[in-house]
Amino acid sequence: MKGEFHAPSMEHEFFPGEVDPSQLWFSDFANGIFAVDRLMIIRLLMIVILAAFFLYAFRKPKLIPRGAQNVAEYAVDFVRVHIAEEILGKKEGRRFLPIIATIFFVVLIGNLPAIIPALNISANARVGMPIILAAVAYVAMIYAGAKRYGFGKFVKSSVVIPNLPPALHLLVVPIEFFSTFVLRPVTLTIRLMANMLAGHIVLVLLFGATNFFFWQLNGWTLLAGGTLVAAIAFTLFEMLIIFLQAYIFSLLTAVYIEQSLHADEH
Repeated sequence: MKGEFHAPSMEHEFFPGEVDPSQLWFSDFANGIFAVDRLMIIRLLMIVILAAFFLYAFRKPKLIPRGAQNVAEYAVDFVRVHIAEEILGKKEGRRFLPIIATIFFVVLIGNLPAIIPALNISANARVGMPIILAAVAYVAMIYAGAKRYGFGKFVKSSVVIPNLPPALHLLVVPIEFFSTFVLRPVTLTIRLMANMLAGHIVLVLLFGATNFFFWQLNGWTLLAGGTLVAAIAFTLFEMLIIFLQAYIFSLLTAVYIEQSLHADEH
């Protein structure tokens, strides 16, 4: 069987500065400040789909939900009960639910293209979107503590552990400051991006290997069947990762907010 093998490439996905202008949309408009590549188009598309779904689901809310409203309410209740209220309690959980739910659904919808044919890449597999989401979580964390204690007292309560020998504060305070105010947004960003990027790379390699074995090495066609089965199995596993990353990101956001609300209870 004859065919043509196309080697997989991620250059245009993850290194936009190297993309030929022909790979960008709107590059000739306003000196290119609104130029977007395929990954940015996917991001915008998924956000529009998410907003359209919830607007449609709650356009005419009914006491007994059905159809899209039922799905939307079940999804929001999952975040409210199993993330926000479980970590923050009912009062604070409801207070911070809009932020936590928004983060959950944006991460979830952004990850879905990783397994959608013709899209084939998570909107969170490049660092820009995870940075924005981590920044929102970071601002919510700072706001929660500063609102309750005042900014200065919040920072002091977060980094100073009571009842330590004075000399140890010279070591512990910088560590606590770095861990609380620097490391948290960094780890949120890297965890999401790295997991979705790694999944994308594995799928590219498996489907690329299937293509190669089937079209270029005709004697290895049976091996192509094996790599195809592995690719399908990993796609199913990626579906779990898509949900878990949304859950973990929003859960950690709730945990950081809760720690800010109780910063004086080391």
